[in-house]
Amino acid sequence: MRWKGRRASVNVEDRRFSRKAGLATGGIGTIVVVLVMMYMGVDPQVLMDSGVLNQQASMPVEQGPVDPAEEEAVGFVSVVLADTEDVWSELFRQQGSTYVEPKLVLFRGEVQSACGFASAAVGPFYCPADQDVYLDLQFFDELKQRFGAPGDFAKAYVIAHEIGHHVQNLTGLNQQVHEQQQRVGEVESNRLSVRLELQADYLAGVWAHHVQKTKQVLDPNDIEEALNAATAIGDDRLQRQAQGTVVPDSFTHGTSAQRLRWFREGYKTGDFSAYMALFELDYSAL
Repeated sequence: MRWKGRRASVNVEDRRFSRKAGLATGGIGTIVVVLVMMYMGVDPQVLMDSGVLNQQASMPVEQGPVDPAEEEAVGFVSVVLADTEDVWSELFRQQGSTYVEPKLVLFRGEVQSACGFASAAVGPFYCPADQDVYLDLQFFDELKQRFGAPGDFAKAYVIAHEIGHHVQNLTGLNQQVHEQQQRVGEVESNRLSVRLELQADYLAGVWAHHVQKTKQVLDPNDIEEALNAATAIGDDRLQRQAQGTVVPDSFTHGTSAQRLRWFREGYKTGDFSAYMALFELDYSAL
């Protein structure tokens, strides 16, 4: 992906050299620590239902030597975020609405969001309560080394997927699904999560379609890098690697084949107007 020398977003908030140290307190002053356990975008809004309000103060942490590779990664994500802003602002305009640009919060190790506290172990995530995307840049190393998905556009796909959740939030789909999940059991709730995740993959593909159409910044192997990343983080593959068996009822993101299919479909069509209707497809068709 050709990204150097292009516009960088101003909506990157760098918290890599600060930490949130404080108390999450209830009405009687009880200390509550909320641990967010999610992977690659599972909706964390459920944490807000408990009524817990987190009050945190930023404290500086000692900054070690600057890693040139990490600083280059900051530049990269800033350009990718700018590309999402350009594409989604235009697509929302065509639909007669306004795209609200999210912030991309960079952190190291742990972070406090409006959805609660999270460690880097949860991976990149989107918090609908503050409309921010959270990313520890070390995840890119994990994407390459653990998941076997190297390349700039594999990283861009990860960001575009989380921005897809932001699009779902702005269009009201995220809230609709969250309300449905409150009325159903665990298995059906997981299926609804899978639908959201596959739609975010579709929207990542829609973004890739339009960024290439308008900017011609992708190289021939870039889409293959994204497809490889989508395949690498399918629920079936991750479960098989972790436990040797696959439990479809516990899926939250979809199989490798499903994730591959829906990113590819979004990239092929570039059709934003169809995405709400696609969500209503029978789960087995996804």
